[in-house]
Amino acid sequence: MVARELVSGHLPLVRSGGRTAAPSQSGYGADMTNRTRWATDTGPEHSQWYVNRFRQLAAEGADLAGEARLLDTLVPPASRILDAGCGTGRVGAELAARGHTVVGVDADPVLIDAARADHPAPRWLVADLAELDLAAAGESEPFDAAVLAGNVMAFVAAGTERQVLSRVAAHLRPDGVVAVGFGTDRGYPLTDFDADAIGAGLRLEHRFATWDLRPWRDDADFAVTILRRPT
Repeated sequence: MVARELVSGHLPLVRSGGRTAAPSQSGYGADMTNRTRWATDTGPEHSQWYVNRFRQLAAEGADLAGEARLLDTLVPPASRILDAGCGTGRVGAELAARGHTVVGVDADPVLIDAARADHPAPRWLVADLAELDLAAAGESEPFDAAVLAGNVMAFVAAGTERQVLSRVAAHLRPDGVVAVGFGTDRGYPLTDFDADAIGAGLRLEHRFATWDLRPWRDDADFAVTILRRPT
């Protein structure tokens, strides 16, 4: 459950390549209740490829901070932010650099290891978003905001989308904001997402076609949705 996109406004999606089922040695704990599509749809080597790819992009000076810039405008200074499906930590690390307290969560320990190595300031945890319970990890304080960047919602286990949104919402304070972005061609229709968000107790506030706020169009291939937990 990781960000699958390069963002400087609207750069191309990073595709997962060969769609082969990953064996249990792909970096996921064998006791995970829900096998995410990131685990089942990619080969065991893909996680390390993904780590290397984003390290290369950062070294080349690519602008990877689009999601963080947007979320930073939506929250007060020094907010507490949940990076849900944090991957290698690029979004959470940028938010931490902007003065926020960040906790990042991903189901893939290979990506979490990379986040810890490259960005030691935030706290990075291995967890399934569909079963998220950060109080058990000592993170009982509610969050001001959450971000699910890239295609996180398209890579959670099929049928758990509403549960994922519910667990994220449960970790927010009242009036907390959620920013979610994913490709509209990833097998998770926006109508389903909207219904799942409402079912999770979240309110739709805005929708854009990119993280740099290009206006939404019905034929857009990417959707950035701003949700809020009602007071």
